[in-house]
Amino acid sequence: MTTPARFIDVLRLKFGAAVQENISLAPYTSARIGGSADVLVTVTSADELADAVKIIWDYGMPFYILGGGSNLLISDKGVRGVVVLNRAKEVLFEGGDQPTVRCEAGVIFSNLANRCASKGLSGLEWAATVPGTFGGAVYGNAGAFGGDMSTNLIWTEVLTKNGCEKLTVEQMQYGYRTSILKRGEIKAIVLSATLRLKNSSKEEVSVKITEFSERRKSAQPPGASMGSMFKNPAGDHAGRLIEAAGLKGTRIGNAEISTKHGNFFINHGEAKAEDILALIHLVQKTVREKYGVELELEVELVGDW
Repeated sequence: MTTPARFIDVLRLKFGAAVQENISLAPYTSARIGGSADVLVTVTSADELADAVKIIWDYGMPFYILGGGSNLLISDKGVRGVVVLNRAKEVLFEGGDQPTVRCEAGVIFSNLANRCASKGLSGLEWAATVPGTFGGAVYGNAGAFGGDMSTNLIWTEVLTKNGCEKLTVEQMQYGYRTSILKRGEIKAIVLSATLRLKNSSKEEVSVKITEFSERRKSAQPPGASMGSMFKNPAGDHAGRLIEAAGLKGTRIGNAEISTKHGNFFINHGEAKAEDILALIHLVQKTVREKYGVELELEVELVGDW
């Protein structure tokens, strides 16, 4: 699409060199896959994120908020409109008997878990191996090792077209890897959120993080991937079904269903999004035919398909 010159001028007036055109998004994703954004604007605070989105809304431009680049597959054709690269990373701890942490949406979630450990604060050990940013975790109810965002969130600050609002954990209506935001039931952008923590000791928290990290390394493959490709169906695991279907190691182009864990697709170098998508369709079709189970994507398909 052609981006209106006036819109670009307004963005550049506000953000200067942080506005770029026709930029490849592959380097900003964990799978290192994806085409170019018509416009990429990098923001470094929640206020900048809000300002950028307000301008985009004013001009009616399509846009996508990109954090750590995990749990998504960007089309080879790229993303039309604007991609806002969120690098808003302020973190504020509050101590006392009921400690909390308030984070902006661009904070790397695993880093936050380790910062909590360094302060002897527990509650986020499960997040130490979760890829991506804090905002994405709030948006999608990220979870691991029996914990998820719904157990920690107190409230999140979001931007809507009516201004900034606070949503409680109840108002987020969390489900398995989903929320009122992810389901599109309200249109809002996560700016920041506050989580409840518990007082502990550095040693106790660090031991648990190390345990979770070792379990993750032993179970999941190294290499460039999007994270878990499919949600686990009720009472089962997507990886088990994919392995039982004999699909581990299946390769299309430079994209492969991991030989270590069937729910991870690996980019062995310059894999195409269309190759990953072909593997997705192959897995869904095979598992449906063999076991009558419809595997639902956990990763988000982003861009012009």
